Amino acid sequence: MSLGQAEFNQLVAEHSDALYRTAYRLMGDAHDAEDVVQETFRSVWKSRERYESDRGDRAWLQSILRRRAVDRWRRRDSTERTGGDELSLLSVRGSDPTDEQYTDEVQAALEKLHDDLRETLLLVVVGELTHQEAADLLDVPIGTVLSRVSRARRRLRELLQDSQKHTV
Repeated sequence: MSLGQAEFNQLVAEHSDALYRTAYRLMGDAHDAEDVVQETFRSVWKSRERYESDRGDRAWLQSILRRRAVDRWRRRDSTERTGGDELSLLSVRGSDPTDEQYTDEVQAALEKLHDDLRETLLLVVVGELTHQEAADLLDVPIGTVLSRVSRARRRLRELLQDSQKHTV
């Protein structure tokens, strides 16, 4: 089935905010996040003939967004990178202008998480994917996703509690 203009507009309307939040977390910069979301929707429009309506739209869009973020990251000058591999994209910097619950403390704690924990947590919490959608996207068993999310939340809680102890 092909994706028509009306269906495309519906995807944009329904998923832009969630895609932006994920892009912001991946890129760490509002301008880069906006560009990645635009590149994502451009890719969706260009590949509209391959659209599969029976697939979950959110997971499909998140997978395209993730690839566009990786592409953009790879194009960056090596002096701007925080690391050499694609998971270094998940280094979270700054505060998210669309979500006040992510404070600098939370950002700092996220940066301390292992890459696979941070990526999985961001896909499920910020990217709003189901655990199964995240498992499919990451090509890991659902049990791995459940375990990573649980460990990431526990570790974040510990880091935030430690941070509060040092500020009191």
